[in-house]
Amino acid sequence: MTKPAKPVLLTGASGNLGRMLARELGAKGWTLRLTDLTPFPDPLPEGATFTRADLTDGVTMLRLAEGCGAILHFGGASTDLPFETVLGPNIQGLYHIYEAARREGARVLFASSNHSIGFHERPAGNAAKLDADCAFRPDSFYGLSKCYGELMGRLYWDKHGVENVNIRIGSSFTEPVDARMLSTWLSYGDLARLVERAVLAERTGHCVIWGASNNPATFWGADHRDRIGWQPEDSAESYRDKVGGIHADPVSERYQGGGYTASGYSRAQPSAPDAFALDDAS
Repeated sequence: MTKPAKPVLLTGASGNLGRMLARELGAKGWTLRLTDLTPFPDPLPEGATFTRADLTDGVTMLRLAEGCGAILHFGGASTDLPFETVLGPNIQGLYHIYEAARREGARVLFASSNHSIGFHERPAGNAAKLDADCAFRPDSFYGLSKCYGELMGRLYWDKHGVENVNIRIGSSFTEPVDARMLSTWLSYGDLARLVERAVLAERTGHCVIWGASNNPATFWGADHRDRIGWQPEDSAESYRDKVGGIHADPVSERYQGGGYTASGYSRAQPSAPDAFALDDAS
C-alpha cells in the first residue's frame, strides 16, 4: 500500500511542519483534510481541502474527522508559552482530537516533543542513551502538555483501543542551526517518511518514537520504530562544521531540553538525576 484507503486529517497544517507534510503527502496522492487556526499559505495539494478552525471547537473537529482513517495532530501551541496560552489548544484541543479518533476508529499520530523529557541530563561519554520508556521530566508548560498528550494516547488505547504513534520530535528544521541539534535534529525527509510509515503500518498499538535523524551524537536510545518499519536516512553530522559551539548558559548545556530548561529557571543548584531524590537546592 502506498497511500491510505481513507482520508487523513492534518491539524496544524499552516505551520512549517504541517506545510511540509501537506506538500509531501499530497504529492503521493493522499487525500488530505487540512486545518489550522490561520489560513493555509500555500497552493492546496491536489485532492486536499482546507478548513480554518480552532482546536477547541469540538464539533468542528468531529466533523472534519468524519470518514478519516488517521489524524496527524501537529496543531496547537508549539513553543515555550504561558500556561493559559497552552491550555486551550494543547489540553482541551487534544481531547477533541482523541474523541474524534474514537468515534471514527482512526489512528492518531501525535506530534509530541523532546521537551516532555527535557529535564533529563544529557548523556556524557559512553553513558547510556535515554530510552522511550523513561520517566517524563517536562521542561516547560509546553513540554508538560506533550506529556499529557502521550498519556491521553495511553488512556484511549487502554480504554478504547485507539491506536496512536507519539513522535517525540527533537529539532525539525531544514538543517541544524546550533550544536545541540547535532543530537536532536530531525530532517524534513525523515519526518515525512516517519509519518508515512506510521499511517500505513498494519498495527501500531500505543507507541513512542524518538523524532531524530541518524545522528551519532543523539541523546536517545530504544523506542518502538521497528513496529512501523521506519529508520532515519539523514544525519546532522555533516553540518558539524557549520553550527556553533557550547551554549553560554550552563543550565541549557546540562539538560536535554536546552534553552527551554533555562527559561524562568530559579533553582540555586541542579536537581538530582533521580527525579524523586532529595537534594539541598533551594
